[in-house]
Amino acid sequence: MTNPFTVHPASVGETYWQHCRFAARFGAKMAWGGIAALIHSVLPFCFVTTASRLNDDLVRMRAAARGRTVRVVDSETMQPLDWHI
Repeated sequence: MTNPFTVHPASVGETYWQHCRFAARFGAKMAWGGIAALIHSVLPFCFVTTASRLNDDLVRMRAAARGRTVRVVDSETMQPLDWHI
């Protein structure tokens, strides 16, 4: 019988503790981004860029975990955020 605590971490090339650490960091960032977005919805002058910045961090974290590189782009123009006209 397979161990349910290690099957998924092994499928992504991690030990249980490596996966636990990554998932906890990822989840904490997600939760904080959600809280910031909820506060921003009521008080639009608070946390103006926090949720989107944390989302960009999450995209980078996932890409790095898979050994890939990623460039974050503006969703309207599809231009890299570090690109200037």
